[in-house]
Amino acid sequence: MNLDALVFAAHPDDAELAMGGTIAKLVNNKLSVGVIDLTRGELGTRGTIKTRKEEAKNASKILGVKIRENLQFPDGNIFVDDKFTSKVISAIRKYKPKIIFAPYFNDRHPDHVETSKIVKRALFNSGLPKVKTKVSGKLQQAFRPNKLFYYMQTYEFNPSFVIDISETFQSKMKSVLAYKTQFHVEGVKLKDPSTFISNPEFIKYLEARAKTFGFKIGKTYGEPFFCEELIELDLINLLTDNK
Repeated sequence: MNLDALVFAAHPDDAELAMGGTIAKLVNNKLSVGVIDLTRGELGTRGTIKTRKEEAKNASKILGVKIRENLQFPDGNIFVDDKFTSKVISAIRKYKPKIIFAPYFNDRHPDHVETSKIVKRALFNSGLPKVKTKVSGKLQQAFRPNKLFYYMQTYEFNPSFVIDISETFQSKMKSVLAYKTQFHVEGVKLKDPSTFISNPEFIKYLEARAKTFGFKIGKTYGEPFFCEELIELDLINLLTDNK
C-alpha cells in the first residue's frame, strides 16, 4: 500500500496531540495517511501496554488513518543505531509515502528527539540502493519521500508554515481524548497518579495553542510545522484561487 503521508511518533498519542487536526484534514480530502509509533509507551505513569494499544486503535478510527503500526522499540531507550534505523527504513519502503512527519528535533522528552534523528537518517538512507532491507525475506526497493516535515510537541519553534485545522479541530480533540488513561476526560476517574498531561489544564492548553497558531494565519485553529528545506510557493495559484 502506497500512502500519501506517513507520521512517525515516539509514543501512542504523540501524533494526535501534535497533528491530529492535520491528519483528519488530509483524510477528509481523500488522502491516505498512516501512523507508526516507535514505542508502546510502556514507561508511562498511567495506563498499560494493553490500554494504550486499544486507545491508539480508537483514535485511529476517529481520524480515519489507513494503517497504524507499532515498531515496539523500548520506551525511554531509543537512540540512533543501525537496528532502529533499519526498521524505520523498512517502514518507509513498505508504504512509499510522498511526505513524512516526525517530531521536531529539540524537545522536552528525549524519545522525541531521538525519534526525530532516526527518521531523518532513515529518510535519507531509504533512498540508497546499497542499504538493504527485507520484508518476509523479500528485498525491498530503495525509495525516498519528497519531504520531511517536523511537528511541534512541548517545545515551541518558529514554524515554516501553519495548517488550518478549523474544520477538523474537534476530530483532533476526540482522538486525543480517546486516550482516557492519559488525559483528563470528564466523567472518567482513575486511580493512577497525576502527570503533566493528565492535568485538566493541559487540554485547555492544547486548545489555546491551536487558537494561537490559527490566529497567526487568520483562522480559528492551526497546527505548526517546520521544514529544514525551502518550500516552493505557488504564487500564481494563490493569486488566481477562487477567482
